[in-house]
Amino acid sequence: MAVNSPLPVAADLKPVNGIEIGFAEAGIKKPNRKDILVMKLAEGATVSGVFTLNRFCAAPVQVSKANLSAVRAGGAPIRALVVNTGNANAGTGEQGLANAQATCAELARLLDLQPQQVLPFSTGVILEQLPIQKVVAGLPAAVANLKADNWFNAAEAIMTTDTQPKAASRSVNIGGHSVTLTGISKGAGMIKPNMATMLGYVALDAKVAQPVLDELVKHAADHSFNSITIDGDTSTNDSFMLIATGAGSLRIDSASGPDYEALKEAVTEISRNLAQQIIRDGEGATKFITITVDEGRDVAECRKIAYAIAHSPLVKTAFFASDPNLGRILAAVGYAGVDDLDVTKLDLYLDDVWVAKSGGRNPDYKEEDGQRVMKQSEITVRVKLARGDATATVWTCDLSHDYVSINADYRS
Repeated sequence: MAVNSPLPVAADLKPVNGIEIGFAEAGIKKPNRKDILVMKLAEGATVSGVFTLNRFCAAPVQVSKANLSAVRAGGAPIRALVVNTGNANAGTGEQGLANAQATCAELARLLDLQPQQVLPFSTGVILEQLPIQKVVAGLPAAVANLKADNWFNAAEAIMTTDTQPKAASRSVNIGGHSVTLTGISKGAGMIKPNMATMLGYVALDAKVAQPVLDELVKHAADHSFNSITIDGDTSTNDSFMLIATGAGSLRIDSASGPDYEALKEAVTEISRNLAQQIIRDGEGATKFITITVDEGRDVAECRKIAYAIAHSPLVKTAFFASDPNLGRILAAVGYAGVDDLDVTKLDLYLDDVWVAKSGGRNPDYKEEDGQRVMKQSEITVRVKLARGDATATVWTCDLSHDYVSINADYRS
């Protein structure tokens, strides 16, 4: 059960002009579940993305990066995306690459495109070959039901251990132009930034020049999908794609000016929403935790400290138990790797409760106040370093018995 995250309503997910979505049940891992997703893009669309930094990146990641590089070198534009669940196609060698390329070739044949115009994505079990026959057999059904209003089905089609689909939609007015944005994401475990076992897709109907979209997707990722962690494990398949269909009236040709700034804010907001839905649905999660580190020398050291707290099993289990054993947070700050940190200036807050003052226990702190906060389903940890003006925020969850059970039984 996701933490304070209501199930998306299909009727609230707005179609985005210039993109059609289809899905199929191909039986890749389990029968009677959506496990193939196809997105068909209109002519004139631009696509950009960021991918996992795991050196053992999956075959579809390698193919997608190569196909996007071909576009930037003057090749034909991306016109379709295809996603399968149930199998990650990672750790599969040359055969895995061949299967990812075969997926692109078959979808390209069905849509009358070139294989290089298709981006493939996979999620599921690592070190098992993709059942390419099932994938190919499922593609015609996905193409047959291509529709503009299939976003809820799309969110369901990319789920693995997720307990519910993740989707968001909004419309904004930018410079007198109406812009629609809709996106989906998936992920519940093996989640750590740079990136995580997550897939994210956001589409908007503005026309955005390729270099601008490349910059925009990186900014949005850094402030959303690269600011979350569940368990500290960086996956092999992580991908976040931003699609500008060009079917609307807004045109953005420069990464500056009020229209670009407004679009950047809208894209970042919907991306953050989708990223936080992943944390709220973390495997076994019972609490949603915001960690903000303020008054740092630079953003990098603030993020380093925030992640040290967010990744600590001792901190996360304390949150699960509602146990205000908050010295664990100070310990995590201390080993984060900021070597010249003066801990005698550090303050620690748990929501509105001032826990540590000048590096030691606040004389006015009462454990029952900490206990009150720890029992909440949403908690904010704030660390003040008193060494600058930089700040960073990451989002995480607690670590429960169910997390162990889910991952011990993942392949069954």
